Amino acid sequence: MENNKIKIVILAAGKGTRMKSDLPKALAPLHGKPMINHILQSIEGINDSKPIIIIGYQGDLVKNTLGDSYEYAIQTEQLGTANAISAVRDLCGDAEDIVVLSSDQPLIKRETILECIARHKAVQAKITLTTTEVPDFEEWRKYFLTHGRILRQEGKIIGIKEYNDATEEEKNIKEVNTGCCYVFNSAWLWANIGSIRNDNSKNEYYLTDLISLAALQNAKIEAMKIDPIESLGANSKEELAVLENLGV
Repeated sequence: MENNKIKIVILAAGKGTRMKSDLPKALAPLHGKPMINHILQSIEGINDSKPIIIIGYQGDLVKNTLGDSYEYAIQTEQLGTANAISAVRDLCGDAEDIVVLSSDQPLIKRETILECIARHKAVQAKITLTTTEVPDFEEWRKYFLTHGRILRQEGKIIGIKEYNDATEEEKNIKEVNTGCCYVFNSAWLWANIGSIRNDNSKNEYYLTDLISLAALQNAKIEAMKIDPIESLGANSKEELAVLENLGV
């Protein structure tokens, strides 16, 4: 298959404290099945390689729920998304590109993932990411308020500023990083992920810091703007209710 040099990785290590539930966030129910199952359904058959699911909190429960159709990597500490991706390096083998999806953003469409991969390959990007733009952060769009802001210079992406580290001016930017789909050239990813530092408000290693690294290297960054509803996720029962009402 055309996509057999791709490895799909799903972030599913989160505890989901704001859900006020003992379940790991990936297993929070949406339309009668765990959130992560919606993602797994969307990627089914994209290639022949087993997807990797990164587990952490109650990892055994996630594994027992999903079964042996997947590979699993363990994020032992919640040190950020870049730390999580570092855990899959040995499992990625000779994959040329790595697709990173989030288990708590279940509305992303299969067609979007495939288009993201196709665009990434077509322009030979080092990083391809999805962004979305909203008119405001009111009503259901308040979900995006704390998302990283897309920084551009003369139209080109030069970085992503996480909300907690953003200036007031940057917080007014309406184009945000969705966080629901990235595609990385694997050789570039592994060569650069060790350069990420945790000198931010959360002391975490952000995968999004790779964007500014790529920009500094003048490496090709491809951005694909997608529908805000498709970008929605859930960190709380209130946000789950929004997905129930808006999701398709």
